[in-house]
Amino acid sequence: MNSSIFTILAAGSAAGSPPAWVQFLPLVAMGLIFWFLIIRPQMRRQKEHRSKVDALKKGDQVLTGGGLVGKVMRVDEQYADIEIAQGVKVKAVKSTITDVILPPGASPAND
Repeated sequence: MNSSIFTILAAGSAAGSPPAWVQFLPLVAMGLIFWFLIIRPQMRRQKEHRSKVDALKKGDQVLTGGGLVGKVMRVDEQYADIEIAQGVKVKAVKSTITDVILPPGASPAND
């Protein structure tokens, strides 16, 4: 008689428990939230930065990662020669250029 009670209790608890895949739903939901709120926007910013750096041309005014503002004098595959003052030129790695500064009075392309 004692074993039949345990058999009934075990059968009742197995029938009432949710499927195993339901336990993974919170993890999947957190992964999706992490993807859409953090990873995806960061990838978009990296793509925009890469396209700006690839489109550098002579005469662009740029801001470097070190905080220097200058005018691009020459661009090649990996480097850009930047004039930071009259007669003062530096060679910068293109990936360290953080932004291309629009000339005064120029409106952004999306306005």
